[in-house]
Amino acid sequence: MKLPFSCPKIPVIAFRGLIAARPGLISLEAYAETIERGFALGKKSGNLVLAIESPGGSAAQSDLIGQLIRRRAEETNVKVTAVIGDVGASGGYWLACAADRILANRLSIVGSIGVVTGGFGLDKFIARYGIERRVFTAGENKRRNDSFAPLKPEDEVFTRALLDEAHGMFKAWVRERRGGRLTGEESKIFDGGYMLGSQALGLGLVDGFADVDQVVKELGGEKARPVWLRPRPPRGILRFFMRGAAEAVLDAAEDRLAAPLLK
Repeated sequence: MKLPFSCPKIPVIAFRGLIAARPGLISLEAYAETIERGFALGKKSGNLVLAIESPGGSAAQSDLIGQLIRRRAEETNVKVTAVIGDVGASGGYWLACAADRILANRLSIVGSIGVVTGGFGLDKFIARYGIERRVFTAGENKRRNDSFAPLKPEDEVFTRALLDEAHGMFKAWVRERRGGRLTGEESKIFDGGYMLGSQALGLGLVDGFADVDQVVKELGGEKARPVWLRPRPPRGILRFFMRGAAEAVLDAAEDRLAAPLLK
């Protein structure tokens, strides 16, 4: 009789939360060690699973993590499978594209292949209350898109060009990783909108439907077990503040993303 510890083990890295270079969230600094552990363990079975629950966030951090996963996958010949749960959108989908195969649930929120930035125009507000702002700069564009100054046409042109360039990089990454599997019109795939997993399958953004348990058994057999890997949590009293702040931000983002589907 085989003992429990002899069961096949499949490493699963949990990516849960917003993507940002802040404590408690998904970033290269937070996940680099976990990714290394995942590929080290994955050499035995030849497989690694990414369990993704993220509405996105920083484009730079998404790219940094995605590139690290691809480098290690090519160095170790470990096959990577991404499994999207509730949401793998925007930066979350960017991470999923680092895998060789993407699976989801038919009701998962997927896609949102676009780039966004924004702020508030408060110049009329401070003028109404007679508030005088004093700012000193060196460099004519140092106050570009200043919330307390009227929006300048040249600032809008600059920002839209920057977003278009970043969007182009996102589209190139998806094309590179998904290749001939993309079957829908690009106008629908890359318009920035999110969709259900069932729709994403029809456009080639995912390869099928499954959860982590099903994937682990597919890769390692019926007796296979997942080895869940997560970054080490913050220590001391700071962990309470970091966890509360991160979860509050994530909850708000997920509520905004899911609300249209509930109406």
